[in-house]
Amino acid sequence: MKLSRILSLALVLGMVGLAFARPAAKPAESPVQSTAPKEVNQQWLIEGEKRYRANCGRCHQAPHNFSPRVMAMAVRHMRVRAMLTDDDMKYVLYYMTH
Repeated sequence: MKLSRILSLALVLGMVGLAFARPAAKPAESPVQSTAPKEVNQQWLIEGEKRYRANCGRCHQAPHNFSPRVMAMAVRHMRVRAMLTDDDMKYVLYYMTH
C-alpha cells in the first residue's frame, strides 16, 4: 500500500513538473517596433481585445494601467487557469499594455 502511494505521489509530482516546464525561449513576434505600420498595431489591439473579452472578460473587468512587467506576470499566472494558447497570451498582453 505504501508503494502505491509513493508511485502516485511521484506521478503527480512529475505531472506538476511538466506543467511548469518551459520550452526554449523564442524571440517574441510583436508589432511593438517603431517601424511597424499603425495598421498592424491596430490589428493587434483589436485581436487582443477580442481574446481578452473571450478569455478574461468572463471573470475580470477591463484592467487598469499597470506596467508591462506586472501585466506579463498576471497573464502568465492566469494562462493555465484560463487555458490560453501562446497566441492568446501574446495578443492579450499586447492589448493590456497598449
